[in-house]
Amino acid sequence: MTSEGIPPAIGIDMGMSHSCVGVCRHQDKFEIIPNERGYPDTSSYVAFTPTECLTGDRAYHQVTTNPANTVYEMQRLVGRRFNDPEIQKLIKRWPFKVIKGTYGLPKVVVEYKCKQKEYSAEEISSMLLVHLKNLAKSYIGTTVKDVVITVPLYFNDSQRQATKVAAHLAGLDVLQIIDKPVAAAIAYGLHMKTSDTNVLLFDLDYSTFDVSVITTDENGKLTN
Repeated sequence: MTSEGIPPAIGIDMGMSHSCVGVCRHQDKFEIIPNERGYPDTSSYVAFTPTECLTGDRAYHQVTTNPANTVYEMQRLVGRRFNDPEIQKLIKRWPFKVIKGTYGLPKVVVEYKCKQKEYSAEEISSMLLVHLKNLAKSYIGTTVKDVVITVPLYFNDSQRQATKVAAHLAGLDVLQIIDKPVAAAIAYGLHMKTSDTNVLLFDLDYSTFDVSVITTDENGKLTN
């Protein structure tokens, strides 16, 4: 709880391979919430078995034994069309099946509880978000509802809206979608600077490498 007795908002960074969740319960003090194994980040994987749906690190361990039903890299799929050339390239290397669904949107096909199921990228993402939300709930000791989510700088409006849909499916209210470079700049206190500054930021993931320049003015305004 905050000092006013209001449940605090959480922050979620959803990455291609790993995601993390944190909370700011006290001014200027952001806490990274550890997962069940005590690690600061959680595998961005969802796996389906004959008996249950696994998320996070437990899902990751299904990659070698259950590859066709272990789903990952959903950030590449949210808010995009099945016929997108980039999606077609990804489908060829993913071990799980992706088909063309209603309105030309991609659907992931898996075997779950001995039945064939189809899920949108937003639905898969929501399962991971529920996992992260529950980590926060256990850590804070209260209900979690409000969230700020970071996304890659290159996300278009459709991808940002799809991220909000995933959060809604997870029972979360999105306060704001923030570009990852801006979130990094805020974390390092660049918004507190009182002079013009240019900062080069690197975002190195396991499969992507993004570079951006953040500019601050004398009022602490950030632009990228």
